[in-house]
Amino acid sequence: MTLKIVIDSAVPTAPYEQLRSQISTQARKGALPVGYKLPTVRGLAEELGLAANTVAKAYRALETDGVIETRGRNGTFIAAAGEAADREAAAAARAYAERARRLGLGRAAALAAVEDAVRAVYAK
Repeated sequence: MTLKIVIDSAVPTAPYEQLRSQISTQARKGALPVGYKLPTVRGLAEELGLAANTVAKAYRALETDGVIETRGRNGTFIAAAGEAADREAAAAARAYAERARRLGLGRAAALAAVEDAVRAVYAK
């Protein structure tokens, strides 16, 4: 298995976000299995023709999301992100639901707001 990343300079999405999204998707779909060792920041930056800071930013976001884990000098690896992502999404959903209720939104209005937000984010 190999990391397959394509950075498209013709799209408005920032390169670090393209990189973050592609690694996340490949990890979620199993194309990059748990424990897969990712290239170093410098190595991947050179391979993709990006600045090292761009790759580092993507790696930091992926680590925050629980998709990857850095093991010091041993490198950066795909983490068991599925469960962590599910837990984080559930916590965010609960926090939103509680906030919507405090704001006085009914169930239908709260769900409509979520659907609008999801539609807007996934349309990018």
